[in-house]
Amino acid sequence: MTMTKKLLTSAIASAVMVGGAQAAISNDTVKIGYIADMSGTYSDLAGPNGLIALEMAVADFGGTVNGAKIEVVSAEDRNSPDVASSTVRRWVENENVDLVAGLVASSVSIAVSDILEENDKLGIVSGSAASSITNEHCTPNHIHYVYDTYPLANGTASAIVKEGGKTWFILTADYAFGHALEADVTRVVEANGGEVIGTIRHPFPTPDFSSFILQAQGSGADVVALANAGADTTNAINTASEFGVTQSGQTLAALLLFLSDVHALGVEAAQGIQLTTGWYWDMNDETRAWSDRFMEKTGVRPTMVHAGVYSSTMQYLKAVDATDSDDAQTVRKQMMETPINDMFAKNGRIREDGRMVHDMYLAEVKTPAESKGEWDLYDIVRTIPAEEAFRPLSESKCPLVTSK
Repeated sequence: MTMTKKLLTSAIASAVMVGGAQAAISNDTVKIGYIADMSGTYSDLAGPNGLIALEMAVADFGGTVNGAKIEVVSAEDRNSPDVASSTVRRWVENENVDLVAGLVASSVSIAVSDILEENDKLGIVSGSAASSITNEHCTPNHIHYVYDTYPLANGTASAIVKEGGKTWFILTADYAFGHALEADVTRVVEANGGEVIGTIRHPFPTPDFSSFILQAQGSGADVVALANAGADTTNAINTASEFGVTQSGQTLAALLLFLSDVHALGVEAAQGIQLTTGWYWDMNDETRAWSDRFMEKTGVRPTMVHAGVYSSTMQYLKAVDATDSDDAQTVRKQMMETPINDMFAKNGRIREDGRMVHDMYLAEVKTPAESKGEWDLYDIVRTIPAEEAFRPLSESKCPLVTSK
């Protein structure tokens, strides 16, 4: 079904509901499918602990919604669009899954969003970064919740250029996420008077970064930027440390760095790195209280993705409860109309393009002397207001956007 036909169908369905009773929850069950990289490059930032965060939300909601049981299923996608597409198609066409959650690799999210649109089911993307997910790849059937490449560039790249990092060499993961981050960073660097003097793309995932780091080092750029994530980022940082990249005077910019990455690297190796994050566990009493519960179950502090999975699941269940429906368009509309105020975000909102906008944060990794414990890793340097962080609708290519 084309997006135009889908929008027309949704409008007719909405009009019918206004004049009559709203559809009840189908099968007396709300079924949520969590799909992610459970054992590979991205498993620490989302993975099995993202499933635990989702299950915490279901438990906190009471396990039922308006008398309907909440059921959770999960699957490994191996960061493969083909594997994920096959699983999600089976879920939505044969197993009555209402919501697909998790969704980490951007290539997976883009592939899955097409299947969700075909079947008029809902997806909430919590782990992917490509800003195209709610731009040229937007659909009426998915929401992008935690972060994307646009604020990552606006935060980290902008700060580093203003601090004097004028020439850049970008090392990019060769798939949709890396390409999007490279493009957004290039835009911000050039807008702030800097220059990208070289780029190189590496396979995803990559176990050996030696040749890539040597090329970046040889470029003589002020900044060596890593447009990758997860184990690829930590491997690249460790290799850069071995080759003395920062010792030779270059700045190393990790454009997407998660708490799990910094913990794996340790503050000795990661100290001073600036990064942009959508959330941090130690920001206030509310974030700490939820993070303590999460750590009791997992043994680790949550990343922004784990927190986002919990928050988005709760928002979804509240919308199902308010509408007494698991219809994708009904629930999405309710979610768009409901401000998000919880331990993850204050005054967050879901726009018509599906982008959940909220404040982002520029952080800096503490030094060993500053860190007071194993997970005391960030100083929050600056709050980036939601309206500054995310792509304005006036620049959107999403056909769902009516006000440009």
